[in-house]
Amino acid sequence: MKASEVIAELEGRRGRSAWDRGVTSYAVGMLEELGPGAELVPGGVREALLNGAADWPAYSWGGCALAYDADIARALCAPWELRRTRGGELQPNRREEWLDVQARALAQACRRIERIVGTRG
Repeated sequence: MKASEVIAELEGRRGRSAWDRGVTSYAVGMLEELGPGAELVPGGVREALLNGAADWPAYSWGGCALAYDADIARALCAPWELRRTRGGELQPNRREEWLDVQARALAQACRRIERIVGTRG
């Protein structure tokens, strides 16, 4: 399945929350990095998307995605969450940094792509 086909399906989704829309945005961004003509096969999606990183935390902390806390917060948070964290100045919760939150979103984006490729591939 071509990356452009997966992008089209993802862009046709209607996200119900800021998080859901952010995960879809990450998925589209990773696929655009691969290129629209990239061929995705079931079982090989994760490796292709990781682009050499060991896992999603390494991808996120290694600077392969957004690097600034405020950018990550804007990409994944609802307006009330942005106010609570002062636009990303404060930690998202007690257990995580913003780059950890981004790693979770990237992992979900990967699974979303894998589901599409697996059902169509």
